[in-house]
Amino acid sequence: LLRLQFTMLSFLPVMTWSSEERLDGKTVVITGANTGIGKETAIDLSKRGARVIIACRDMEKAKAAVKETIESSGNDNVVCKKLDLSDTKSIREFAEGINQDEAKLNILINNAGVMMCPYGKTADGFEMQIGVNHFGHFLLTYLLLDLIKKSTPARIVTVSSIGHTWGSIHLDDINSEKNYDKNKAYYQSKLANVLFTRSLAKRLEGVETII
Repeated sequence: LLRLQFTMLSFLPVMTWSSEERLDGKTVVITGANTGIGKETAIDLSKRGARVIIACRDMEKAKAAVKETIESSGNDNVVCKKLDLSDTKSIREFAEGINQDEAKLNILINNAGVMMCPYGKTADGFEMQIGVNHFGHFLLTYLLLDLIKKSTPARIVTVSSIGHTWGSIHLDDINSEKNYDKNKAYYQSKLANVLFTRSLAKRLEGVETII
């Protein structure tokens, strides 16, 4: 069983958690790791000995995050690669590079996202929030799945939020073209994250995992 998780974020009081688990010899990809939760995750996993690949759209910010991660963790096995989740061409190029250059991928953390933004569309015509938060990570995971399977024990983590509890999937208007509400569009994308994770977990039952 290839273990999949979703992490729900909210404005509730922060719970402190720590672990002594080492990740020496493991390779990790984190999307959107130039700031916030993604960057803190990169620093923590680097401290545990992992090779960390920071996947970001803005390479200047990504390089700054690499520098900070190395300085904070003392682990210089940290790199950044360009990934624009609003463009399937970029996603395919990124995945192709990972599949060609990396011998293994033990952890994929689908963290990047946009939140409650003005109406816009991805390069492929999807409403920006569903396109980046869900469809982008869906395609990325699919393209990296064979390498992840070969790298077991492995883990896929998709970051959602408490917003999924207020969401509905509007199959008749998935791109919110008929009626755009930035909050509802965000909630829909976060619910899609949770449904995707649950479905993928069922499909991957029986694949070796690390608990």
